[in-house]
Amino acid sequence: MGDIMKAVRLHAFGGPDVLRYEDAPRPEPGPGEVLVRVHAVGLNPPDWYLRDGYRTLPPEWQPHPAFPLILGSDISGVVEALGAGVGGFAVGDEVYAMVRFPADVMEGGKAYAEYVSVPASDLAPKPDGLGHAQAAALPMSLLTAWQFLIDLGHDAANPFQPTAHVPLPLAGRTVLVNGAGGGVGHLAVQLARWQGAHVIAVASGKNEALMHELGAERFVDYTQVAVEEIVRDVDLVLDCVGQDARRFLQVLKPGGALFLVFPLGFDAADEARRLGITVSATQVRSNGAQLQQVAPLLNDGTVRVVIDSVFPLEEAARAHERAERGGIQGKIVLLVDRSSDAGGA
Repeated sequence: MGDIMKAVRLHAFGGPDVLRYEDAPRPEPGPGEVLVRVHAVGLNPPDWYLRDGYRTLPPEWQPHPAFPLILGSDISGVVEALGAGVGGFAVGDEVYAMVRFPADVMEGGKAYAEYVSVPASDLAPKPDGLGHAQAAALPMSLLTAWQFLIDLGHDAANPFQPTAHVPLPLAGRTVLVNGAGGGVGHLAVQLARWQGAHVIAVASGKNEALMHELGAERFVDYTQVAVEEIVRDVDLVLDCVGQDARRFLQVLKPGGALFLVFPLGFDAADEARRLGITVSATQVRSNGAQLQQVAPLLNDGTVRVVIDSVFPLEEAARAHERAERGGIQGKIVLLVDRSSDAGGA
């Protein structure tokens, strides 16, 4: 096997064309870590933000990593080796994880590769009912939806506000999910429905049938009508898009809540306070225990992941080009081991 693997690396920031499929050193698991032979990788916005050097951030916030670096955080694969002190996993176990997030957000999570070393606390057994492509598509989006809506699951400091984010009881409440066709959004629709909420899904028209399949009671095609013109008295808005969230203050009832997956740039805090609306955000964090907790919902079909498109690892640049075109329905996945269950759309 040797100590060399194939990986997709970048040697400079830029467009999708900077992603190079090449030889790279194979990692070794440190204490408390598990070496995973990767079968599939899920793509997420931080992947393309880092590839581009986070150039939309102020210069003092932009990363200065050591190149070359390997992008990616979401993986599904098989345990290859165990580091010192690891219990609960064995060689050959099928596992999935979001790797070292947000700790490695500015250096790359090293997932676009044949092997990755993962802290054992980030890992969970792969749900039996899912193929590797489906499992890899889940971790960041699922943990984001779960930590916003169901259970924060940690006591780390919140980088976006002085207080911890507190999910709300959802049973009987009306929940609007903006960006419901995307990775976080389509999972949030299902989790809110599972909790007994009445769900309004906002997305482009091509998502309407899917949203009803996933449990949304009402659908708004944002390309045809502005949601703030036709929706009122919502208890909670989960905004998964991050553009002009101020308008949702018109949609919410007094005492409602606006949860922002992308909170930077929100400039209506004073108006929200006047209206009695709680505005809250949190930073998604790796959490193997939560991935294990949600497994029964994935196995019995209560929650399912939608896959937009699948590319082989060596075509990661094409996958990033797909992301740049927008309109993603669900998640984009890279297949690393195409001999495994290649599937699961």
